[in-house]
Amino acid sequence: MLCRPVRFLGIPLHPLTMNDTIAVARWAMQNRCHVQHVALNVAKLVKLRGDAESRADVLAADVVGADGMGIVVGARLLGAWIPERVAGVDLMDNLFGLCAAEHFRPYLLGATPGVLADAIAELKRRHPELQLAGFHHGYYSEADEAVVAASIQQSGADCLFVAMPTPRKERFMAKYRDGLGVPFVMGVGGGLDVLSGHVRRAPVSWQRTGFEWLYRTLQEPSRLWRRYLTTNLAYAGLLAAALFMHDRSRRV
Repeated sequence: MLCRPVRFLGIPLHPLTMNDTIAVARWAMQNRCHVQHVALNVAKLVKLRGDAESRADVLAADVVGADGMGIVVGARLLGAWIPERVAGVDLMDNLFGLCAAEHFRPYLLGATPGVLADAIAELKRRHPELQLAGFHHGYYSEADEAVVAASIQQSGADCLFVAMPTPRKERFMAKYRDGLGVPFVMGVGGGLDVLSGHVRRAPVSWQRTGFEWLYRTLQEPSRLWRRYLTTNLAYAGLLAAALFMHDRSRRV
């Protein structure tokens, strides 16, 4: 069902389209087979370079998708063909539509209680027929984590969307991988913030040209400018070094 991944800066990356990824999720839910999806963007890739635990969590996933245009372009420059960007928030939206149409039941985990409530209200507006297996906000204590995981397992959910920041969501998915009993699991980061309307997505033109990060920075400059500056510069350095070695190997 899954295509063979390509290697990009030491990370396996699956060259899937949006439709391919939706098909994988549908197959997992229909057959009750576990598939864990991780969306890889520039910030996450840079973090993996210096965080062994996060790297192990990502490498444990069954599908690693290209979430950012920086990943797509970088992989292509190094000869690894990625057909298109599969943004996590867009995949999430498409899978909610799939769940509504084919009667799969998702579980939502993460965000603040208020954002989660607004996201559920918006889901009911868009998909009145959608039935949730359950939901829980992401601001629980470490002591309550096992209880939250047990509630997900008992819900009988067909898919799970984990709306937490990196590396917390990857750590949760890896830690409870074999105990949740949920066929398709994916991290969506701030996806519920977008769904609820608390955060605005960049215009499509910004998304296609790889400047969605800049749009986000303009919305929250004091919180995001340093993070994006640091990660983008680090990624540029990694990519430049890899391109140099790639070009050198071709000449030998």
